[in-house]
Amino acid sequence: MAILALIFNAYAFTPKAVAASVTEQFSTAETSSEKTIDHSDLSKLLQAYVKRDNAGLNRVDYKSFKNSAPALNAYINKLQQQKVTRLNKNEQFAYWSNLYNALTIKVILDAYPVRSIKDIDISPGLFADGPWGKKLIKIEGTEISLDDIEHQILRKVFHDPRVHYAVNCASVGCPNLQKEAFEGSKLNQQLDAAAADYINSNRGAVVKNNRLAVSKIYSWFSKDFGSSDEAIIRHLKKYAKQDLKQKLKSITTIDSSFYDWSLNDQKNK
Repeated sequence: MAILALIFNAYAFTPKAVAASVTEQFSTAETSSEKTIDHSDLSKLLQAYVKRDNAGLNRVDYKSFKNSAPALNAYINKLQQQKVTRLNKNEQFAYWSNLYNALTIKVILDAYPVRSIKDIDISPGLFADGPWGKKLIKIEGTEISLDDIEHQILRKVFHDPRVHYAVNCASVGCPNLQKEAFEGSKLNQQLDAAAADYINSNRGAVVKNNRLAVSKIYSWFSKDFGSSDEAIIRHLKKYAKQDLKQKLKSITTIDSSFYDWSLNDQKNK
């Protein structure tokens, strides 16, 4: 019995068990709630330090952003005080997406200068890579990591593939960090615009010689996009502009994938 108890206790504290509790805790919402969160402080920071380059990539002036670290921290602290489970679903999605992006910027600023977010090895575990597993904030009494926000809350609770266009990993290969915060009142328009922005860029999907190459996001998270080449291509077509849509007409399979982990720093342009 003692051995069984030890096994049970060991399981109870595995990451899988902890992740399940995070998903369960934040899966509730007050659908009739009209409460909103003011994200204008984040929007002001994004508008000041995010600039689009000639290739359509939104780059971040992290060096200058460090001067506004106190303002960013104040915004994060404000979100920490909110009761997120009392919000409606759109407000929650905006809340978690903005919190993820704000925390990611903070992680970069705390380590800057750095060549890639993958070099910030603060996650627990001997072979951990990057900052995603580290508990960075406490929400409603629960310690939360970037992995928790993306994989255990946004992906598992909302089941919307557009989450991958909302959260930004501070890398060139990632969908753009937008120049305004997400807002519950216009969430669908913002997510659709972010999806179209990425898919029609050379970081999202490229057709050359009738062969389709896509971001590794579509292979890493294939399940979120339908688990097949056909489903992913259908998703791409939904947001493709005329030129890309025309090229995709005869495409039935994905030939290759790519991703650039270098920092989306303005100085790297």
